Amino acid sequence: MNNQVGSLTLFLVTTLLSTPTNAAEWGKPLGAVYDGPEGKPRPVTPPPIELSADERSTITVFERATKSVVFIANTAIQQDIWSLNVMEVPQGSGSGFVWSKQGHIVTNFHVIYGADAVKVTLADRSEHKAKLVGADPDHDLAVLQIQVSADQVEPLAIGASHDVRVGQKVLAIGNPFGLDHTLTTGVVSALGRTIKSMSNRTIEGVIQTDAAINPGNSGGPLLDGAGRLIGVNTQIVSPSGAYAGIGFAVPVDTVNRIVPELIKHGKLIRPGLGVSLVPDAMAKRWGIKGVIIGKVTRGGAADRAGLKGARETMMGQIQLGDVIVSVDGTAVATVDDLMDVMEAHKVGDHVSVEILRANRREKVSVTLQVVN
Repeated sequence: MNNQVGSLTLFLVTTLLSTPTNAAEWGKPLGAVYDGPEGKPRPVTPPPIELSADERSTITVFERATKSVVFIANTAIQQDIWSLNVMEVPQGSGSGFVWSKQGHIVTNFHVIYGADAVKVTLADRSEHKAKLVGADPDHDLAVLQIQVSADQVEPLAIGASHDVRVGQKVLAIGNPFGLDHTLTTGVVSALGRTIKSMSNRTIEGVIQTDAAINPGNSGGPLLDGAGRLIGVNTQIVSPSGAYAGIGFAVPVDTVNRIVPELIKHGKLIRPGLGVSLVPDAMAKRWGIKGVIIGKVTRGGAADRAGLKGARETMMGQIQLGDVIVSVDGTAVATVDDLMDVMEAHKVGDHVSVEILRANRREKVSVTLQVVN
């Protein structure tokens, strides 16, 4: 027992003697002082004489394009069930870009879907209430407008998507979640892709890229190496919801055709045949390959061309009319196929419609009309 007390006493005395008495020494580690090179900041490696040409080009494009990229906040008006107070509730956000000096902003339809109010934040951090000018859910596009002076906005330069090539460098710029602008780069991974819009219509000719496109970047621009708009970022493919190297952009040739229509008319003016169509499910059930004409609008384009719709016989049976199998040589098997062919035309165009009538194939020329 005495030996244990003596050992404890010796330990306490040793500890007290080795404990720093100066307050300034408490932050120093115990042990020998080391003054070698690893205990000092490492020397700074001098920067290269200049950036590479590719880096300079990317920086120039980014600094110029960010003046045109905006943040869009989508809010809904809700009433509290207890206090009955009306309040704005955030329900989504995304990116967009300046289209014109008149304050037109282009973004995705899904960014502003269901909004009671939309707010746009410009690159100078100024906030503006926006009104919806027009929307095209089938192509996931929408046009907003804010009231600003012409010197406050800088429209993006417009490029072309029909001559874009796989492997070409692209830049995606967004303003996700109201943070400062972000830049991701990559290449065109594939062309001519098809994706589904919110309205379940297919969007044709879509550009696929490996440039990181995250949810907050939706509606932002996809640019070529010269800083020209070649697409509008719209979707990603990812099982987890995070970046997985597959992003899609609506091609600028489609955007440049639709946006002026939305600004002018508030909607896309579509060409059509002047018919109503039988759902694809019914055609499949009946074993018919093609698009069945349900009704022909009296006095419309199809009526003037002599096309016939389905009719009910005196016995109460449905007698099929004409079945559309191709338009201008392009085969159509579904309603979506027919609408895709129509998108390549405009009102007033003459198209050759091949139909199946009483087990015979015939061709009829139709002058396309406005779809009501």
